[in-house]
Amino acid sequence: MNRTDRLYALVEELRAVAPRPRSAQRLAEHFEVSVRTIERDISALQQSGVPIYAETGRTGGYCLDKARTLPPVNLTPGEAVAMALALRRLDGTPFRSVAGSALRKLVAAMQTDDAAAAEELAARVHLFTDEDEPTTAVPRPVADALSTRRVLRIAYADREGALTTREIEPLGYVGKAAQWYLIAWCRRRDAVRVFRTDRITSVTVTAETPPHRELRQEDLDIPAGKIRQLVLVG
Repeated sequence: MNRTDRLYALVEELRAVAPRPRSAQRLAEHFEVSVRTIERDISALQQSGVPIYAETGRTGGYCLDKARTLPPVNLTPGEAVAMALALRRLDGTPFRSVAGSALRKLVAAMQTDDAAAAEELAARVHLFTDEDEPTTAVPRPVADALSTRRVLRIAYADREGALTTREIEPLGYVGKAAQWYLIAWCRRRDAVRVFRTDRITSVTVTAETPPHRELRQEDLDIPAGKIRQLVLVG
């Protein structure tokens, strides 16, 4: 069994017995490898986001949080390539940093033969590098602003280059291929403001959790028809 197949089989073995643990020794015997190899495999799975944790004690071992994992994804190779293509287009967006892990999870969750067919199909797809519309990386604290739910202290340069320091409460994002903006409640202005991410020169994540605020489309002050809201299924 190659390593890719073993990693997939490890997850399925732990899923089958969850929430009970499996010791590294028992897993090593089952897969006919060393305990050290199992520990390296478990570490690789944990780093890729699989919710595996160690349970100590005489009957301890490795456990899988079954509620946070999915059974094999029955995507066709074409569907997988379509999703990979969409994820590869995330450069310059607040979600670029998590796109790679999402793609790895997608491939790892597929049946082995479907994953191989998807990789063969993907190798036949080539993308132009658009040098006319360079993308600007979104700072990681800004990219994580909505999920961390903390007040940010930023230094922001206006169009003339003048710097101000502000405390803001992140509310959302708006953007297009070449440029993204952070929507936030600005405590300096006591109102909703939109900040170009490439003008945020420094970011400090504070320990303060902001109060809940609704983000209405009219708060964006963008003409109707110029933007559309993202939906997961549509």
